[in-house]
Amino acid sequence: MKPKDLLKHGLKELGISCSNEQLNTFMTYLLELKKWNRVHNLTALKADKDIILKHFLDSLLYLKAIRKGNKTIADAGSGAGFPGIPIKIIKPEVKLILIESSGKKCTFLRHIIRTLKIKNAEVLNKRIEALGEEYEKTFDIVVSRATFKITDFMDKACPYLKEKGYLVISKGPGISKEISELTRANNGEYPDFITGETLKIPISGDIRNILCIRCNL
Repeated sequence: MKPKDLLKHGLKELGISCSNEQLNTFMTYLLELKKWNRVHNLTALKADKDIILKHFLDSLLYLKAIRKGNKTIADAGSGAGFPGIPIKIIKPEVKLILIESSGKKCTFLRHIIRTLKIKNAEVLNKRIEALGEEYEKTFDIVVSRATFKITDFMDKACPYLKEKGYLVISKGPGISKEISELTRANNGEYPDFITGETLKIPISGDIRNILCIRCNL
């Protein structure tokens, strides 16, 4: 199956409508990522199918957790732009801040924003915990595919959320251990600040748990 057809199939399975222009934007992203990856080692995934399934479609699972009215989204530890840029391609109306500590990855992120003609997006060459007072209470949502533990993610990202903002993180099948630890720390009660949905990446069927975490109870 051609890359564009594979992506269309996956989007249909997720119930995401996508124009031909948006599909072409994803294909340009794919080509640029592969080209830069040969020199800069941005991702371990090299095959078109793997990038489409494990980067593009995996990132778009986060759309299940994004509500209408969420205007400002930060992507902590964005790497080569995941999940932030796929979200932005489908939801161009949001303001996107890509937060990444690696200089070479930030160079790629700025390049891809220019190449894809993405508007209202910014790249910050920092760690999320080092943003400082300037960004406190700034974001409606902070998303991440980085390998944070839930409690670490909360400690690092919660200060930058607006009053009714929330965090969104993806976890694999091993999430039960972390939830058990949080439950024990919460006097044996399930932590009610976490809600989640178990989803599958289209075609591959890989399991992802998309968790929404509220910081201000």
